[in-house]
Parts: sequence; C-alpha cells; structure tokens
Amino acid sequence: MDSSLTSEQVQQTTHTSTTHTHDAEANSMFGFIVFLLSESVIFLSFFAGYAAFKLTTPNWYPPGVTGLEIREPAINTIVLVSSSFVIYFAELALNRKNLLGFRVFLLATMAMGSYFLVGQAIEWRSLSFGFTDGIFGGLFYLLTGFHGLHVLTGILLQLLMLVRSFVPGNYDAGHFGVAATSLFWHFVDVIWIVLFCLIYLWK
Repeated sequence: MDSSLTSEQVQQTTHTSTTHTHDAEANSMFGFIVFLLSESVIFLSFFAGYAAFKLTTPNWYPPGVTGLEIREPAINTIVLVSSSFVIYFAELALNRKNLLGFRVFLLATMAMGSYFLVGQAIEWRSLSFGFTDGIFGGLFYLLTGFHGLHVLTGILLQLLMLVRSFVPGNYDAGHFGVAATSLFWHFVDVIWIVLFCLIYLWK
C-alpha cells in the first residue's frame, strides 16, 4: 500500500511539474509576442513616416540619384526570406530530438543571415549618397540600419541556441528559447519584405 501511494505521489509530482513547465513556457511566449508587437509598432511608425515624406517631398532622391539598384538587394531578400524556411526545419529537427539536424539547419540560417548583412554592407559602400543627403538618404540608412541590427540580434540569438544544444539534456524539458528565436527571425524577415517594397520597389 505504501509503495503504491509513493508511486502515485511521484506521478502526481511529475504531472504537476510538467504542467508548471508548460504554463511557464506559455506565459513566456505570450510576453515575447507582446514584445514583438511593440517592435511592430516602431517599424510601422517608420513605414508611415517614410510614406508621408515620400508623398510630400518634391525632390525625393538626392541630387544625381534617380533610383536604387535592385538586383543585389533582391538576391539578398531571397536569401533572407528563404532562411525562414531553414530555421523552421531546424526547429522541426529539434522537436524530433535530432540535434545534429538542428545544428546543421541553424548554422545554415546563421550563414544566410550573415550573407544578407554582408550584402547590405557592400551596398552601403557602393551608394553615392550618405545619411545626411536629404530625407531619403536619412530614412534609407535609418530603416535599413535598424533592420540590420535586428538581423544581427537574430544571428546572435541563434548562436546562443546552438551553444546551448551542446549542453547534455538541455532541450529535453522544452525549448522556448529556440521557439522564440525562430519567431523573432520570421518577424525580421516579414519586416524586410515590407521595407524592400517601400524602398526598392515603390518608385
């Protein structure tokens, strides 16, 4: 009888612990989503400001500039957007307890994000205008730079998740950090799609 009671107590304790873990992860994810919503408000404010200035400024581009080269930014966009699928596969591999697959896909995502940042840096160096060259110049560097900072943050978060995967049993009880990092990366990609349309496609 005592042994049976002890077994029931152990099962109840395990169930309670699991429930608390799930509740904590759910609360953490809710908080993270609220954070992303606040980030969205910041970006939407920038988007609205960009549109308002573009519609009301007669000479939008700096002197001598008639538009932006679109080929390389388009390639960078394809790479960045594709990385959303890659990090999804990383998260899927982790759900299946495939740590090797998780690491490979996560490294691939980091490489694609780094490619985007390098491409953006190369573009900046090739431009004939600077941050102080008119409203367009200021907004261009502000928006792309602010987004680039988010891309860098996402890469650093992925690096942290990769390092944590080498801690034995670290992801056995759950992986909120990976889920949050993946969601952040999707957010960064969606923001860039809007930015690409505003800056490069809207003539």
